[in-house]
Amino acid sequence: MALPACAAGALGPPLQPERGAPARTTCPRRHSRVEAELAASRPGSVAASVRAGPPRGVSRGFNSQPLLDEPLKAAASLAGAARAPLFALLLRGRRRRMHDLRRRWDLGSLCRALLTRGLAALGHSLKHVLGVIFSKIFGPLASVGNMDEKSNKLLLALVMLFLFAVIVLQYVCPGTECQLLRLQAFSSPLPDPYRSEDESSARFVPRYNFSRGDLLRKVDFDIKGDDLIVFLHIQKTGGTTFGRHLVRNIQLEQPCECRVGQKKCTCHRPGKRETWLFSRFSTGWSCGLHADWTELTSCVPAVVDGKRDARLRPSRNFHYITILRDPVSRYLSEWRHVQRGATWKASLHVCDGRPPTSEELPSCYTGDDWSGCPLKEFMDCPYNLANNRQVRMLSDLTLVGCYNLSVMPEKQRNKVLLESAKSNLKHMAFFGLTEFQRKTQYLFEKTFNMNFISPFTQYNTTRASSVEINEELQKRIEGLNFLDMELYSYAKDLFLQRYQFMRQKEHQEARRKRQEQRKFLKGRFLQTHYQTQSQGQNPNPSQNPSQNPNLNASQSGTQNLFQNLIQNLTQSSGQNPNPKENQESQKQNPGQEQSDGNTSNGTHDYIGSVEKWR
Repeated sequence: MALPACAAGALGPPLQPERGAPARTTCPRRHSRVEAELAASRPGSVAASVRAGPPRGVSRGFNSQPLLDEPLKAAASLAGAARAPLFALLLRGRRRRMHDLRRRWDLGSLCRALLTRGLAALGHSLKHVLGVIFSKIFGPLASVGNMDEKSNKLLLALVMLFLFAVIVLQYVCPGTECQLLRLQAFSSPLPDPYRSEDESSARFVPRYNFSRGDLLRKVDFDIKGDDLIVFLHIQKTGGTTFGRHLVRNIQLEQPCECRVGQKKCTCHRPGKRETWLFSRFSTGWSCGLHADWTELTSCVPAVVDGKRDARLRPSRNFHYITILRDPVSRYLSEWRHVQRGATWKASLHVCDGRPPTSEELPSCYTGDDWSGCPLKEFMDCPYNLANNRQVRMLSDLTLVGCYNLSVMPEKQRNKVLLESAKSNLKHMAFFGLTEFQRKTQYLFEKTFNMNFISPFTQYNTTRASSVEINEELQKRIEGLNFLDMELYSYAKDLFLQRYQFMRQKEHQEARRKRQEQRKFLKGRFLQTHYQTQSQGQNPNPSQNPSQNPNLNASQSGTQNLFQNLIQNLTQSSGQNPNPKENQESQKQNPGQEQSDGNTSNGTHDYIGSVEKWR
């Protein structure tokens, strides 16, 4: 039941009606009746449920008709008893906030409304901007002034479709991994994968003179025979990566068996229980950790054929290969490796049948390792084997008394070591450079006639590249490795000349095959043409050829001419092409070898071109 007017006045001011609702009166009954009507108008209220009838599933009884006759009285008594005390206890500001919350939308509806209005505003702006742009561009060409509403809608639809496609493409193909987003897709269909790996100029100017035998490295390596490939692994030259390529990335009739968790792989010859590769990942460090040229040449034959009798040993060829690196980068990489605790104490350094003494090869540190040493301390040690390591590991140390520095003067010793390293490097079956990974792969495949499965990757960011040194430190490192600097310059020149020579030879071979194919097709065409003419001149084969002596003579002459032409084409297919074409090709490509069978002339031309380049 409703409260008296005195009690309602004591509890607080009455509830303000909503906007659009009738004003309240001082009469309690009138007040309760108005609130009951408002409650009945709201969906889900008690009065609305009473007016709508009983709940679902409950049937109307015989006594329910009187309640329907007076719905306002019941609703007024219920609403007046429940709502008046509650709102009377609340403050005015709290009551206003509750009314605002009733009229406020939920969060989802608000977000949808904001999104809809934002998209509408964006579409209107895009439509206006595009309309201005199109009017500026196509205004003089248009016969009608502005675009109509239909064209504006079509343009807006196209723009929205384009934006949607861009968003979908970013989800399906993020970053630069997708082939569709690469600029290489718009380049030439067959790009040269060997051009400018080190970001240098494509044209190479030689500095040294090499013979054709030095440039043409073609090893008749028979994996089913007795020959052996020996890999000389110099520290921090990328030899670990190249060694893995040898055992995991070569197409072989019988590939190497590499098991998970084991560093060494089994590389047997087809049909034999004998290895064809002597390296870290096939036979391990059988001759010592990072054995050099002096150790390998005396150790490998004994390790491979040590258990056999000398008379039963096969006359095998040992093909030595190695990888070189820029001396400054290699030196910094070795310093960082030593900082992490590497010592290479297991290296034997055997020379002339014995290891060096502690006086001949002192140590640069006193503890278990040299971890954490600064670069200055690393460079100050005069016995550091990192200095000129590539020259020392590629030269024959027996020529200078091994590690005994008192055998000859230092200047003479350095000269002998450098010349020995150059000679051994030049006569090796193959050597590569860390800075030219793809060219290294190409030369190895051409040298041994063995192809890799996947291409090599050029890594320009290494631990050595992360070390920032000034010009003074770089010059000091170059001074400590002056022999390696000279050797690397020599090796780089020889390497690039070999690569250029092999590429020219490959292009000339392809040109020769194309010429032979054109000659063959030309002969076939002449033969077909002659047969067609013969059939056209003699349409009646039953006619006696003696009846037309002129025709018989012309046919015999044409046949003799055709036979002579075919004979000349057959003889010239294996000979030199037209001298005029040779002269023109020589003028266009002065550094290329001629594509004929006379290899000596091609060699002299190539060497002559090298002289011109110099």
